[in-house]
Amino acid sequence: MGAGRPWAVLQHVPFEGPGLIETVLVDAGRDVEVIRLDLGDDLPDPRSIAGLVVMGGPMGVHDSDDHPWLAPERVLLAAAVDSGLPVLGVCLGAQQLALALGAEVTTGPVAEVGPGQVELTAAGRLDPVFGPEYGGLATTTVPCVHWHQDTFSLPPDTVHLAATRPCPHQAFRSGDRAYGLQFHVEVDRGLASSWAPLLPRGVTLDDSHLTQVETVGRRLLTRYLACADVPTPAPGR
Repeated sequence: MGAGRPWAVLQHVPFEGPGLIETVLVDAGRDVEVIRLDLGDDLPDPRSIAGLVVMGGPMGVHDSDDHPWLAPERVLLAAAVDSGLPVLGVCLGAQQLALALGAEVTTGPVAEVGPGQVELTAAGRLDPVFGPEYGGLATTTVPCVHWHQDTFSLPPDTVHLAATRPCPHQAFRSGDRAYGLQFHVEVDRGLASSWAPLLPRGVTLDDSHLTQVETVGRRLLTRYLACADVPTPAPGR
């Protein structure tokens, strides 16, 4: 799919790069273009890319005065979903995707920061990426790293995939190939090292949990890419 076109990764701050997402894409032979919006790079034309990944960041979706690229990024996300492109939003990227698709983004009651896990919903257990029937996980829990307080309602016509008690809306799918993940499964050792001095006092990313996140994250991202490679049927087929 998308021969000759790269996957575009939109990065918002120096320390939140694509991590395992880029590794899985490159290992699968995909070209990857990392677009640094924080450095003034232009947003891509959706017709020029094979897929779109939107990373996290400490800013909120409503901080357009300080980050004027936020609103155009949402326009791009909506256009990418509408055109059937594979889309993956992570943390801020998931919030941006949710808002672009008509949901509300608000500040949650508590922050979730550090090692953790999310619970798959009934629909999540049947999902092509997460569900064991499709080669996803053989468990109902996903080890991950949390770093957020903002959260979102579910956009219309999306599938709720994962939850935690403080933050019930942790993941959703729109159509077949657009996923929003509030949590992080892309954290490799490089990302963990860059995050370590920025995490709140007392929060650490221990090695054993990182090993779980990397193992499961690589599997989930590989499954996501496999689903992304399946063309969307034309209308009427």
